[in-house]
Amino acid sequence: MKKRIVFDCDCTMGVEGCDVDDGLALLYLLGCPEAELLGITASYGNSRMDVVWDTIGTVVRETGLTGIPVRRGAETAGCSGSEAADFLAETVNRYPGEVSVLATGSLTNLMGAWKRDPGFFEKAGEIVLMGGITEPLLFEKKKMDELNFSCDPQAAFLVLTEGKRVSVITGNNCLKVLFTKEDYRDNLFLEAEGAAEYIRKKTDYWFQYNEEDYGIQGFYNWDVTAAVYLMRPELFEDSRETFCLSAGDLKTGYLRREGMETEENTGDCKSRAEEDKRERKKKCLLNLPAIREERAFKNEIYRAWKQVRMPAGNAGHTE
Repeated sequence: MKKRIVFDCDCTMGVEGCDVDDGLALLYLLGCPEAELLGITASYGNSRMDVVWDTIGTVVRETGLTGIPVRRGAETAGCSGSEAADFLAETVNRYPGEVSVLATGSLTNLMGAWKRDPGFFEKAGEIVLMGGITEPLLFEKKKMDELNFSCDPQAAFLVLTEGKRVSVITGNNCLKVLFTKEDYRDNLFLEAEGAAEYIRKKTDYWFQYNEEDYGIQGFYNWDVTAAVYLMRPELFEDSRETFCLSAGDLKTGYLRREGMETEENTGDCKSRAEEDKRERKKKCLLNLPAIREERAFKNEIYRAWKQVRMPAGNAGHTE
């Protein structure tokens, strides 16, 4: 039986200075025959909505996905009404209990879907998120800020505390597997199968960016990790824990474990200590999966990318 998926993403693959991982996650899903992509909803995060919207249009066209619904999402935090929110709510009502929502950008669209239909979280089969940190993301040259949950802390708070069957791929767990250019070359580019050449041309700049800005010889496939968990959960070790969350902590994407309420946030906690005392906090149970074995995880991703059937003439096309 195929897994029905709505992919809510802030795709900027091919935009200079912006991450490539949403586009790579989409290509991974396209290489999984058991994935039924019901639609793509655009979220902001990696860039503004207009940039994300244009990029999704380009990727959809280049990969031959013109028959799949694509809906524009909220422009900024707190904007609950959007085509994306409507589509998410309508889709879980059409297939109650059967839709997996994969969200790899800001969570404003999911909040909008809940406002449109308060039963949204009950009707969604599962929600897999990429975002959040449990400790600082430290690279060789500097610390990386969390992006997705911090884009709209109120929306993140809602989804994490009210959502059902929520799994979170944190930035910290993604740091366990680095994809180097040599690894890509040896396992993907040399064979030039499927989407290999397309991926090479779309990601060249990102290797250089990560080396210059973060001092790492490769990059981490944040959003692809979430997509792999959705399709191949056996490659991960589930870890269900209780968290005590607040919108204040989520301004930095911080997921505070139960029992650590008195410990400092990974962000600028000292300056807002009094505010934290007054802030609404809520406990929730979340699943934070961790990759079991690096080689099996990487092989699964390369396998899927090689299975993608690109339209004739577009295998290596970029704009």
